Amino acid sequence: MADVFKRFTSLFRKPPLADTVSLEQRDHGGVAVYAIGDVHGCASLYRRLEERIVADARSIGRRACLVLLGDIVDRGPETADMIDHLLAPPPRGVERLCLRGNHEDMMLRFLDKPRGTSSWLDFGGYETLMSYGMRPPGNDGFNLPERQLRLMLDTCIPPAHREFLEALPYGIVFGHHALVHAALDHEGPLDAQREEVLLWGGPSDDPASDLTVVHGHTIVEKVVFTKHRIAVDTGAYVTGRLSAVRLLTDAPPLLLDVSDA
Repeated sequence: MADVFKRFTSLFRKPPLADTVSLEQRDHGGVAVYAIGDVHGCASLYRRLEERIVADARSIGRRACLVLLGDIVDRGPETADMIDHLLAPPPRGVERLCLRGNHEDMMLRFLDKPRGTSSWLDFGGYETLMSYGMRPPGNDGFNLPERQLRLMLDTCIPPAHREFLEALPYGIVFGHHALVHAALDHEGPLDAQREEVLLWGGPSDDPASDLTVVHGHTIVEKVVFTKHRIAVDTGAYVTGRLSAVRLLTDAPPLLLDVSDA
């Protein structure tokens, strides 16, 4: 099984990212925070998981904050449906937040400068464009002149979807839990985090940190719980299993997941 996950680990060159960003810090309080792993265009799985989360929050009498840890786009077949769902009003007593992952970042770069030779297309972008009803006109896929490709994008992708992607934050801190897509930059303060680490970094059990990093990005066979990090990406588009972790101030983390199996 481990070989399966290694095969689907990203080996693509990441774009240069030099900027730093500030992570929002919130009072955890009495809110039940649910950190959700990489959806990757598996909207049907996500809806089932959201229903289970809402039922769980109501069973314990808590308001719920759902934090999707990024990479909701690409690879799976339902990216457009996924963003439509997140743009719709959430259930009563529920707040939804979605973080920026490396796949959202790559998609935005493609939308800014569409190229038929972009590596993003082979990195899950092809499936994303197909989810919007785009179909390549010939045998060369989407290897089209930029003007023609941009016209297709402007016709098929709603402006609200692009605005949604552009507004995604890079991370959020609830109490002693730092929720990010890939990793926390332990070398920098929370108000000056390097984008490259947040979007592309590898997991780290940093004993010097007093924060527990909750992340996706790196596929694990089952959710990993250590003192310093929780890894939630169980490879939904590969395994058919989408996972989440409930975080409370007065109880240990709780695993919730759904599966196609």
